[in-house]
Amino acid sequence: MSQFKNKIIWITGATSGIGEALAYALSEKGAKLILSARRIDELERVKSNCNGEALILALDLSKMEEFESLTQNVISHYGRIDYLINNGGISQRSGAFETPLEIDRRIMEVNYFGNIALTKAVLPQMQQQKSGTIVPISSLSGKFGFFLRSAYAASKFALVGFYESLRLEEEKNNIKVSIVFPGFIKTDISKNALSKDGKSTGEMDNNQNQGVTAKKCAQQIIKGLEKSKLEIKAGAGELKAITLKRLFPKLFHKVIRKKSAK
Repeated sequence: MSQFKNKIIWITGATSGIGEALAYALSEKGAKLILSARRIDELERVKSNCNGEALILALDLSKMEEFESLTQNVISHYGRIDYLINNGGISQRSGAFETPLEIDRRIMEVNYFGNIALTKAVLPQMQQQKSGTIVPISSLSGKFGFFLRSAYAASKFALVGFYESLRLEEEKNNIKVSIVFPGFIKTDISKNALSKDGKSTGEMDNNQNQGVTAKKCAQQIIKGLEKSKLEIKAGAGELKAITLKRLFPKLFHKVIRKKSAK
C-alpha cells in the first residue's frame, strides 16, 4: 500500500509543470489533494484528470492575507494537512544590472515570502496534529547562481536557509522538511519567466527543452519523499554540477561560465 493513500496533500502551482505532474502521480497513489493556483479553469482541468478526490482552492502567492482563511477551508474540509508542497513561483531571464529593483522585489515576494507565508499558515495545524511534511521546491539555482537568474537564484537560496532552520525547530513536533532541487525540467517555466520589463519572455530555454519530463521529475520527488530525504534532487546529468561546485569550486566556475545562459 502506498504511504500516500488517503493522505491530505496541498499542492501550489498545480496547473502546470511539476505541480501538475505531482497532482496526477499522487492521485494515482490514493492521496486526497488540494489543488491551488490562480486560474480556476485550469484547476478544474487538472482535477478532471485526477483519479481521486481533489479540492480546488484558487491561490495567488502575492495575496498572503488570504492564506489563513484558505488554510481553514482545507482543515474544515479534510480535518488535517499531511503534506504541503510549495511548488508555485516565477522565474527570471534578465541581467542583474538591467533588472529594476521592483522586479527583484516581485520575484522575492512570490517565490520567498509567498512560499513561507503559506507554510506559516499551515504550521499550527501540523504542530497540533504532531505530524506533517513540508516540501519546498527550490531549484538548481538554489545551489548556485547562473546567468540571467540573479533574483530567481536569490529567492531559491533564501528558501533553503529558511527551511533548513525550520526543519531543526520543528523536529520536536514530528514535522519533516524535504527540500527539492529540480534541475532542467521540460516545463514552461522559462516561457513564463520575467524579463527586465516584468513581462513573460515567451521563449523556451534550450536547457529546459532538453530536460527530463515533468512526469519523470514528479516520480523522482515522490521516491525521495518515500525515503524521507532531507534533500531531493530531480533531473539528469546537470545535477552533477552540485557535487562539482562543492568539491572543486574553481573548476566549477571555469565550467559554468562557458555554459549557455539559455
